[in-house]
Amino acid sequence: MTRSAKAETLDEAILRNAETTIAQVTAAREALGEIIFGQEVVVERALISILCGAHALLVGVPGLAKTKLVDTLGTVLGLDARRVQFTPDLMPSDILGSEVLEEGAKGTRSFRFLPGPVFAQLLMADEINRASPRTQSALLQAMQEHHVTVAGVRYDLPRPFHVLATQNPLEQEGTYPLPEAQLDRFLLQVDVDYPDRAHERRILLETTGAEETRPRQTMKADDLLAAQRLVRRLPVGDSVVDAILDLVRSARPETADPVIAPLIAWGPGPRASQALMLAVRARALLDRRFAPSIDDVIELAEPVLKHRMALTFAARAEGQTVSGLVRRLAERLG
Repeated sequence: MTRSAKAETLDEAILRNAETTIAQVTAAREALGEIIFGQEVVVERALISILCGAHALLVGVPGLAKTKLVDTLGTVLGLDARRVQFTPDLMPSDILGSEVLEEGAKGTRSFRFLPGPVFAQLLMADEINRASPRTQSALLQAMQEHHVTVAGVRYDLPRPFHVLATQNPLEQEGTYPLPEAQLDRFLLQVDVDYPDRAHERRILLETTGAEETRPRQTMKADDLLAAQRLVRRLPVGDSVVDAILDLVRSARPETADPVIAPLIAWGPGPRASQALMLAVRARALLDRRFAPSIDDVIELAEPVLKHRMALTFAARAEGQTVSGLVRRLAERLG
């Protein structure tokens, strides 16, 4: 078989897989919309993170259905979901698990590992910034390497594995801000805003009655893994690749525009470019397209970059914000 024939066969296989996956993902998105009202962008970005095989940080005030979103995602996608409430006294072993000493029938003693809640396909880290840095860092290895080490022994996590963490932007007393290394592990920072009046009215009518709509499963874990593999195979045009590079490099003080460089304390690294490359593919798939566009880069610029860079003190004193600066940089791509 010639090289061109092999490429054509590969393209046909990708197309068939994409059509099946698009139907499954569309059904999952509709099922989520039956439970989560007025948060279409949040639902889309949470799905993008999961389709990329990555993690997301949900930032919003209490009562905006962040916990309900994660719980519903677990049901709709057919994932084993668990929730951990982060508190100041939470220990790493409360997340990873621990060894216990057991005595056998003949008096022999041995250690047995008891897995913690991190051994789930979808882990919700609720109010992650309320735990100590030591406990927060217990998730670092799991999020990046998909395994944990306890007492020198490696334990692999299930596949797929995703962490959806929540954070309250208002109450900062008694919290421990996430370090840059851990923030960089999240593909997207998803800001959860208030619903509009029409959607809030629907929330009132549909969630305070005698019966409440239950989420329905539309996918299985194997379907999700196949979708994640497909996302990585979708083609990306040179113009989109250049747009990603232009955007990320323009957010670094060393390579930014001379007018903007003094505003940036530190900028996003190559992992931000990788995150954008995956995220635009996943967004294209959600929109029933087989290739991403520059519009996808512009749309996802803020959730990918805003937690991966910081402004100088002078910029903050002038009233500049990271979100505003990222939007300004993204507008140049159009």
